[in-house]
Amino acid sequence: MKRSLGVIRLRHRPAPPAPAAPGDVLAETEGVSVRLGGRPLLTDVGVRVRAGEVLALVGPNGAGKSTLLSVLAADITPTAGSVRVHGREAADWSPPELALRRAVLPQSATLSFPFTVEDVVRMGRAPWTGARPEEDEAAVAEAMAATEVTAFAARPFSALSGGERARVELARVLAQRAPLLMLDEPTAALDLRHQELVLRLCRERARAGDAVVVVLHDLGLAAAYAHRVAVLRAGRVAADGPPGEIFTEDLLTEVYDHPVEVLPHRCSGSVLVLPVREE
Repeated sequence: MKRSLGVIRLRHRPAPPAPAAPGDVLAETEGVSVRLGGRPLLTDVGVRVRAGEVLALVGPNGAGKSTLLSVLAADITPTAGSVRVHGREAADWSPPELALRRAVLPQSATLSFPFTVEDVVRMGRAPWTGARPEEDEAAVAEAMAATEVTAFAARPFSALSGGERARVELARVLAQRAPLLMLDEPTAALDLRHQELVLRLCRERARAGDAVVVVLHDLGLAAAYAHRVAVLRAGRVAADGPPGEIFTEDLLTEVYDHPVEVLPHRCSGSVLVLPVREE
């Protein structure tokens, strides 16, 4: 009896992207609309994310910030319009290829197993498994040090406070070492000191050549740390540009439906955004 031999096919490991030049567009949407259950979440939205800059997405609740971040990350397919990541249609990238190009921090993460902090951070190295083992240890250690979680590396993730978990999840994203970072409300559970730490890290990554997109509710943080902001309102971009130019009292008062005062900082020159409160 003749025995047939199967053919073993080796899958090629996806190649990481080439280093981007400052100003290169690493993600963009054009005419993007998203509808869910007949309800529009985004309408005709166009934004560009460039290497070397921090782009903050701001706006009131329900404005479409998290939806836009998910579209840019290729986690949501828009109803209309196009999304490009690293100059290529997002749908044309395979999941392993995307994982080498962008890292995503969702609003919340749930882990059912008793992973340690170091285990969780090491998950960020999954896209590189077997490719650059000499970098794995350094990437994990560097990310934990940057987010100040090294001291409890051996503790169970489930035993951490909300703020500590948020920093561990950020460390996981940093350990991935993707050139495009997408962070959804990374400061929501953090105290004042660690809010500043996270935004400084965003600036550092941009200074190193990465592109950073961050969803923020704190307009003061956006004004201080973002190179550019996109103000969303009811699923549309109401303004897009440097915070010092577009954070005006008229625009923010209209977008947030609450009187706002915009003042120059006495030292840095950046703008301060304050709600007007009744006596």
